[in-house]
Amino acid sequence: MSTPFYVSPQQAMADRAEYARKGIARGRSVVVLTYADGIVFVAENTSRALHKVSEIYDKIAFAAVGRYNEFENLRIGGVRYADLRGYSYDRADVTARGLANVYAQTLGTIFSSVGEKPYEVELIVAEVGKATEDDQIYRLTPDGSVVDEQNTVVVGGNADSIGTYLEQRHTPGLSLAEALKVAVESLARDPNGGSPRTLTPEQLEVAVLDRHRPQQRKFKRILGGQLARLLSGDESAAAEDGTEGAAPKDVSGDAAE
Repeated sequence: MSTPFYVSPQQAMADRAEYARKGIARGRSVVVLTYADGIVFVAENTSRALHKVSEIYDKIAFAAVGRYNEFENLRIGGVRYADLRGYSYDRADVTARGLANVYAQTLGTIFSSVGEKPYEVELIVAEVGKATEDDQIYRLTPDGSVVDEQNTVVVGGNADSIGTYLEQRHTPGLSLAEALKVAVESLARDPNGGSPRTLTPEQLEVAVLDRHRPQQRKFKRILGGQLARLLSGDESAAAEDGTEGAAPKDVSGDAAE
């Protein structure tokens, strides 16, 4: 009998991490950043039915890149966790940090399991607070690591170059129109130094967690004419509230990469 080929545990983990990273890098990026009234999510996504950004609970939203079937399963699991915890205890007990910990345990278990491949996903869990300093943004990697991000975060695609560009141009207290402009410019730039692309409202998926929204649910999608006016710099469009956020138990999928 031949001797089995030996791979050190360190090398095996490095190979699994590289496998997941390459899968995530093939997807288009999602940008999340704070603005004066909350947190805005901007994704390059032409589908109006399949979302990369979704509501989880009252003040919590979820964004993801990677394999659709994998992060959609995680999203649905997060909605169930939030609903059960809010019903069993109190709605205030459902937090982004608690949800991020649940996702971290799930991803970490899958990543270290020899019997299955690691998930090719990267997640963002964000919660809007009563004030800017209370906002929380967490990024989760395929191995279950949790990173507490401040002000801006990018996942998928050319995340490093987009993130650097975004950090240089983001300042506290941006209006929604200003934050959208910075986010779209970062997504449109060419990492190789070429001319930036032109991204239209039809190519973008935009949502916000608005701390000043009178409803208990702070999640709202920015669609159609409102998005076009904001992208053109019309600050008054931010006050419109004609679109409702996706229901917490909405199981519509997010866009495949």
